[in-house]
Amino acid sequence: MTLALTLVAIAVTVIVVARLCAPVGLPSPIALLLVGLVASVLPFVPEVSLEPDVVLLGLLPPLLYAAARGTSLVDIRANRRAILGLSVGLVLFTTFGVALVAWWLLPIPFAVAVALGAIVAPPDAVAATAVARGIGLPRRVTTILEGESLLNDATALVTLRTAIAAAGLATSHHGFASHGEVSVGSVARDFGLAVVGGVGVGWVVFVLIGLLRKHLTEASADTALSFTAPFLSYLPAELLGASGVLAVVTTGLLLAHKAPVLQSAASRLSERVNWASLTFLLENAVFLLIGLQLSRLVTDVEASEISLGRAVLVGLVVLVAVLLLRPLWLFPFSWLSGRMGSAERASLDVPSTTVTSWAGMRGVVTLAAALTLPESTDHRPTLVLIALIVTVGTLALQSSTLPMLARALDVRGPDPREDALQEATVVRATTGAGLRALDALPDVDPDVRRDLHGSAELRVNRIWERLGTLGPRDEETPSEVRRRLRTVMLDAERAELLRIRDEDEVDHEVLSGVMNQLDAEEAALTWTTARTARLRDAELRAPDQVMTACEHLESEPDCAVPSTSEGCVDCLREGLTWVHLRICTRCGNVGCCDSSQGRHASRHYEGSRHPVMRSLEPGEAWRWCFVDEALG
Repeated sequence: MTLALTLVAIAVTVIVVARLCAPVGLPSPIALLLVGLVASVLPFVPEVSLEPDVVLLGLLPPLLYAAARGTSLVDIRANRRAILGLSVGLVLFTTFGVALVAWWLLPIPFAVAVALGAIVAPPDAVAATAVARGIGLPRRVTTILEGESLLNDATALVTLRTAIAAAGLATSHHGFASHGEVSVGSVARDFGLAVVGGVGVGWVVFVLIGLLRKHLTEASADTALSFTAPFLSYLPAELLGASGVLAVVTTGLLLAHKAPVLQSAASRLSERVNWASLTFLLENAVFLLIGLQLSRLVTDVEASEISLGRAVLVGLVVLVAVLLLRPLWLFPFSWLSGRMGSAERASLDVPSTTVTSWAGMRGVVTLAAALTLPESTDHRPTLVLIALIVTVGTLALQSSTLPMLARALDVRGPDPREDALQEATVVRATTGAGLRALDALPDVDPDVRRDLHGSAELRVNRIWERLGTLGPRDEETPSEVRRRLRTVMLDAERAELLRIRDEDEVDHEVLSGVMNQLDAEEAALTWTTARTARLRDAELRAPDQVMTACEHLESEPDCAVPSTSEGCVDCLREGLTWVHLRICTRCGNVGCCDSSQGRHASRHYEGSRHPVMRSLEPGEAWRWCFVDEALG
């Protein structure tokens, strides 16, 4: 009963604190650490002992797997040089830099100082992803931060394992070897085994889960299988002496990459929702648990040979070292990467490198690794406290100041309008493939064919309508009108469904099926409405080139003098209202978009065969080729 109440209390505390932090912008991990610290001194709060195996085996694998699922394998490949430079080179650079500082300030062997350096070296995957996406950093910066934080744990944990062995410290913790002979050859062998073995185990688990998923038809069973994936990867890898971290990351990246082929749409939706809830609880609960142990950790430090004041001072010095070592590595590395001729993308510019150098928040791995130090380690309580100071310090300082730094350097994500342009191109291409498949089918009822063509055009037009300006905010596009009216209809349909349920007229299973359909449609409408609102509220700025131009986009004029300043002349003549305006780059004819009732821009192309039109909306510089259906 005590355990059950404790778990419920932890879950409720996490939910309440996270909800209270959201409006004020306070990082919930910091608030949960403070709540845990206050609770740890209250007499009625039971003592909670956070064992290292609980974190390494119970919390770390699912958190890494969840982060890997949200990362693009294609983007990881495209930025592999930058990611490897940070996840391997920077981790080792930070490890030995911190080791020198700790060795100078504390009466500990150098091998133990290296162990401390390995503990505080790797940034946290969850923190990096949350901060980068939360403040809207460029996608390449976000990818590099995510890739670094996913892969650097393996380097840090292998280095920690080697340092513990070199210090002659025996440990029974899973995944860490006892003391023994350490040499350059043994270190290289262990690192090679960790990398090759971890990736190999992760790939084998990916193949096995992929085979199982081909025979699973229920979304609930598929989601349950995904919950076992991180442990199926981590545990065998660690038992073989390989990197469980790399195994989990490999499995997560590959399964996410192949999800559209291996899973049904219902399974992907179910997995996404369930993993989001699980990740929210785990990543926040671990900081609450750490906070609950702070008072005991302080007591242990006070009982040691090193005073609490000295331990805190050393922790602050190590924190400063961690903050300085990252840019000291990143700027030369970025410069050298730019000098090296490579097919890979160009190196980051100075503002992006500056922001990346300040995005090194530590988290779960640092705290878990500190707890794995053997009890016989010299001044172990002090080392654990230092790791905690670095974790809290980087989270509090960097996560709170990174948004201001990004704004000051004008480092931000792509223009939402540019995203909408690319989305429109992709949707038009996929919709076109579907329509061609439909038209190739024999004996299709003309009314059905016409209805499906209309639905396909609506999907494309909904995206185009998010672009441009509409004057007063209370004006709505046709799609927005349809969404508003459909929402009213859904409310009425749900009310009638509840009336039928309350009168017990129909079987519960039938009612649940109808309710699920209504909920799915409403969720899609809500998601689309939110995206449209974000686009309308975004700062208007000229987008970059969004796609490779076709021959018509390259040969046709960039623009032409508008034939009129009044808008779409055809709409004015026919008494219609346009949504957005387009201009023919060859003759200057001004027409309305396909979301408008008249569709006069497309009609102009059909009559004149002039291939390219350009947006005539403020702040938009894109052109569209009717012939090749290409955007430029």
